[in-house]
Amino acid sequence: MVQALIGKHTVTLKDEERQQCEIWTRVMGYYRPVSEFNIGKKSEYADRSLFMESNVID
Repeated sequence: MVQALIGKHTVTLKDEERQQCEIWTRVMGYYRPVSEFNIGKKSEYADRSLFMESNVID
């Protein structure tokens, strides 16, 4: 069960009312859902590091 505050109202959702979030990423020039990657691409995706420009500049 999850609760979220929206404005002045609290919304409560049961687990069966929630929907799975699908993650997309850019691979070889186009976007694809991570769930459709083969084993090799999933491993490559897990090894990626997040690049943040603010960390480089400081």
